[in-house]
Amino acid sequence: MSLRELTEKLVKSVVKDEDAVSVKEFPSEDDDTCLLEVLVSEDDMGRVIGKSGKTANAIRTLVQASSALHENKYVRINFDKF
Repeated sequence: MSLRELTEKLVKSVVKDEDAVSVKEFPSEDDDTCLLEVLVSEDDMGRVIGKSGKTANAIRTLVQASSALHENKYVRINFDKF
């Protein structure tokens, strides 16, 4: 499972409107970095961020741990609404 797919699966498990979740991977200047952009509906943004950002940080931690095991890349995840 790729980092993008893992991120999408984790985010979809948190939100109500799973069809509105979009995860895109962007190329970075550095080969050792993976940049992921997560778009969710405005209503689900609070669920994805969580209290004090705990849910978002947990998602980042899980994806980074998976990356350390498989690809050994630094992962940056940005959450946004549309």
